[in-house]
Amino acid sequence: MKISVASDHAGFDLKEKVKQHLTSAGHEVFDRGCYEEASVDYPDYGVLASRDVADGIAERAVVVCGAGIGMSMVANKVRGVRCALCTSAKMAEMSRLHNDANALALGARYLDHDLALEILDTWLKTDYEGGRHQRRLDKMMKLSDY
Repeated sequence: MKISVASDHAGFDLKEKVKQHLTSAGHEVFDRGCYEEASVDYPDYGVLASRDVADGIAERAVVVCGAGIGMSMVANKVRGVRCALCTSAKMAEMSRLHNDANALALGARYLDHDLALEILDTWLKTDYEGGRHQRRLDKMMKLSDY
């Protein structure tokens, strides 16, 4: 799978772990920054990974900042992106099953690396259920027109 990743300075270390984990699992990873722990503005990087999904360059994106909140907000500003901020594997599973989330936000200051990778793996392996959820997903995506 092609996956775009991005972080701010607070999420840099976790992003590097995510990148290594994805690469070792055979995924093609696009690193959209940041590239060091010097202070940066998360919107500058989150939008790059999110646009990769919207433009079809990547199938999914993983965005990381201190709490995950800012990156999730940025990602959800990009038309076609459905980003879920997940703090448990169950949330990751549900974000895929019911919402077909194509972007995952992680909060580096609130997740240890093992839990973050468990969340990531669950999110990657879970397929969208479709069915009754499609009607709701269609309604959600029409909200981009407002």
